[in-house]
Amino acid sequence: MTILGMSIGIGAILFLVSFGYGLQETLKARITTSESLLTLDITEAKAGIVSLDGKMIESIEKTEGVVEVSPSARIIAQGLLGDISADLSVNSIKPSFLRLGGTRISDGETLDDANPEGVVIASAVAQVFGKKEATEMIGQEISFVFFRPKKTEVGGEELQSNLERIDLDKKYKIIGVTEEEDSVIYVNSNSLGDLRIDNFIQAKVKCSSQQAMGLVRDSILNQGLLVSSLSDIIDQANTIFYVIQWILGVFGFIALGVSAIGMFNTMTIALLERTEEIGIMKSIGASDGTVSMMFITESTIMGFLGGISGVIIGLTGGYIFNFLINLLASHYGGQAVSLFYSPPILIILVIISAAVVGFFTGVVPARRASKIDPLDALRYK
Repeated sequence: MTILGMSIGIGAILFLVSFGYGLQETLKARITTSESLLTLDITEAKAGIVSLDGKMIESIEKTEGVVEVSPSARIIAQGLLGDISADLSVNSIKPSFLRLGGTRISDGETLDDANPEGVVIASAVAQVFGKKEATEMIGQEISFVFFRPKKTEVGGEELQSNLERIDLDKKYKIIGVTEEEDSVIYVNSNSLGDLRIDNFIQAKVKCSSQQAMGLVRDSILNQGLLVSSLSDIIDQANTIFYVIQWILGVFGFIALGVSAIGMFNTMTIALLERTEEIGIMKSIGASDGTVSMMFITESTIMGFLGGISGVIIGLTGGYIFNFLINLLASHYGGQAVSLFYSPPILIILVIISAAVVGFFTGVVPARRASKIDPLDALRYK
């Protein structure tokens, strides 16, 4: 019963801390890739003093530490899918833009220069065209009519007024779907050469290393543009999750503390019940150290076995809980996730901690047992 009580305390620690780690890993897996952590997001400042145009993109590409630059331009368009037309937001990008941004393709394929007429849609586009699932649209052809601001000159200054309609005699094919909630379609910029796009709303800048990111960031900021990075968001999220893990760990250690009190009580009762035995052992030559070591070894083994059992309970509980959550998610059309993650170092530390707690709960009873007088012990009952 003592080992079971210790197991429950250890299982609570592993369950709660693994839950915190699982949430952290799930977040990182869904929004990051190794390349996206080395990528900076560049946008224009609200004042609009500096434009993110072709010349600026070329300037950024020449910055030391920059490996790749992938711009994105947003175009107002009207899409025609079958006999249904709808107003859409089309992003003209290079295929590398999705990769550098960590955007995952949930179904189908991503953009490729070998297939410039292939487009990727966000899952929300399905609702625009009256489809239940975006996957139904994979393989279908879609055409666009684009609209861009018409430029006119007044007093020597170039102004934008009205919208200019541009019809491209091209059929595009939907090849992939992302999990984004915006009604956006990604089109390979190589297929939109006739639009002569030179103004961009955003650019992804991949740096050679984490050390180079700081220098590249400063250089771009000095040019009057805004800079952000996914790594900053991840760092903030990690800080929050570290706090969550500590809070969950505190609750787990409270449960472990209660178990340790129970173990201490068990060892104390064992001392009282075996007082006569201790007297016999000492009378036939057992030393104080031998008697003390017997109690410490017993409590340490109980703590160790409690740690092993607790790990089994914690991992099993996490598996069952995660299975039930995924079962519920699949019932409502959600995706399966892994909410629990137990690093090997965490499991090892939990088992060692359990053994250490067992050791210390046996120290006081062991010292009391070693100081028992053999004659008093034999007369105890």
